[in-house]
Amino acid sequence: MFNDSILIIMNVVDHVRDMAAAGLHSNVRIMSSLLLTMSNNNPELFSPAQKYQLLVYHADAIFHDKEYRNAACKYSMALQQKKVLSKTSKIRTSTGGATSNLQAQSLPSEIEVKYKIAECYTILKLDKDAIAVLDGIPSRQRTPKINMMLANLYRKAGQERSAVTSYKEVLRQCPLALDAMIGLLSLSVKGAEVASMTMDVIQSIPNLDWLSVWIKAYAFIHAGDNQRAINTICSLEKKSLLRDNVDLLVSLADVYFRAGDTKNAILKFEQAQMLDPYLIKGMDVYGYLMAREGHLEDVEVLGGRLFNISDQHAEPWVISGCHSFYSKRYSRALYLGAKAIQLNSNSVQALLLKGAALRNMGRVQEAIIHFREAMRLAPCRLDCYEGLIDCYLASNGIREAMGMANNIYKTLGSNAQTLTILATVCLEDPVTQEKAKALLDKALAQRPDYTKAVVKKAELLSREQKHEEGIALLRNALANQSDCVLHRMLGDFLVAVNDYQEAMDQYSIALSLDPNDQKSLEGMQKMEKEESPTDATVELDGDDMEGSGEDGELEGSDSEAAQWADQEQWFGMQ
Repeated sequence: MFNDSILIIMNVVDHVRDMAAAGLHSNVRIMSSLLLTMSNNNPELFSPAQKYQLLVYHADAIFHDKEYRNAACKYSMALQQKKVLSKTSKIRTSTGGATSNLQAQSLPSEIEVKYKIAECYTILKLDKDAIAVLDGIPSRQRTPKINMMLANLYRKAGQERSAVTSYKEVLRQCPLALDAMIGLLSLSVKGAEVASMTMDVIQSIPNLDWLSVWIKAYAFIHAGDNQRAINTICSLEKKSLLRDNVDLLVSLADVYFRAGDTKNAILKFEQAQMLDPYLIKGMDVYGYLMAREGHLEDVEVLGGRLFNISDQHAEPWVISGCHSFYSKRYSRALYLGAKAIQLNSNSVQALLLKGAALRNMGRVQEAIIHFREAMRLAPCRLDCYEGLIDCYLASNGIREAMGMANNIYKTLGSNAQTLTILATVCLEDPVTQEKAKALLDKALAQRPDYTKAVVKKAELLSREQKHEEGIALLRNALANQSDCVLHRMLGDFLVAVNDYQEAMDQYSIALSLDPNDQKSLEGMQKMEKEESPTDATVELDGDDMEGSGEDGELEGSDSEAAQWADQEQWFGMQ
């Protein structure tokens, strides 16, 4: 009678296993729950192996339902059951013979169960617990995915040496693991060393000769050598076999962005987006650039489209946050940035968004925390440093800002971007005005089209009331590009020399590029008021009345968003 009962139960467990393999998770969850209750009421109903199987299948079903804390608990119960099974395995092997051996081979892997527990902890942001679970697995038993997870966790925790060891182990087992290569390069491992770990595969498999160039390109990226990275990726992208590769185009766009070449960055992002309409990676940077350029309607459309693709990624939240930020709805931007960080704590763009929102709301010390975290995650991205320097300057910390600017200059070398950052700080101190001028001249000699350097040089000339020089500088810069800020500044200079008609034209061009540019609008309204004070006053009053309802609505939405924003923590919402 007992043997017949065991045979029936074995068939039931087999059915549960088959349902799990077929992906019938909701069915597995109900059935395994009922069978486990039967086991609790009658411990002799199942063998230890069968109960272990049921616990694992039940935990898998809960994991699929995204109840990660519950799943981690059930997986831990399964491991406890496995210990009981291990104690009785010798006895069962001696009495059961081949049947027991066959049953042992069909059991879920204990290593896989530990990996699942670590996966739950990672999703729950319990990184230390995840590391502890994976560290408990002997090195020889670690699969490539375990080493990859460990490497990522070690890097996030700042344990760089352990991270390097784990990434190298991934490459030893899987020499074409490209993300592991990127991980090593980001930890300052030389490109030549990474390439040497894949050389045998490159030489033995046809059509992989591009891989060594790919490694070189990403080595340049992580070394902050943007121009050589651009040249290397372009050489790859031109190869017929890799032409129109979306990942390469996104990487190229990102490097153009880091190099301060907004025009080419947007162009490459758009090209990648056309090739893959469901693309999410890199779209946060693209949305930020579009918002910064004043294309807020396009940014709103982009954010909505990405939300339809997935609202579980940080990118759509960042894009919507950029739209709010450049619409001057800072508390709303703060909330959206916090939501993005909650979804991906490594999102540099989300940290920068939230930091900028905090800075503009006057919460400078909290903003500094976010910019520092962004710097830690992306040490070669200059916009992280610029955000921190702006915070220092906003709180009159010129000494700290100067120290940071000098450090960037020494670390990343002399280029148009680092020279402009250093000049920006020098402009804040009357003693270092001449040094600022020399630095800007040097930056513009390297890159005459670098907008930030042109803007800072124009600001300096405006202070010195050298209007003709400023007009010449801006005309020269606008010969090969069209930028809202440059057109507006040219308008300001033209007003100073009483060329009102062309000044009005320049303000109009600026507003056509960015309809939300308040300074251009103010310049135009000031000129109109001076030309016909009575008409301008009537028109301005009408505009104020017409816009008052909209302003009230924005203030209300900001107030509502502030209630959300106040509840979250600085690196995400608990």
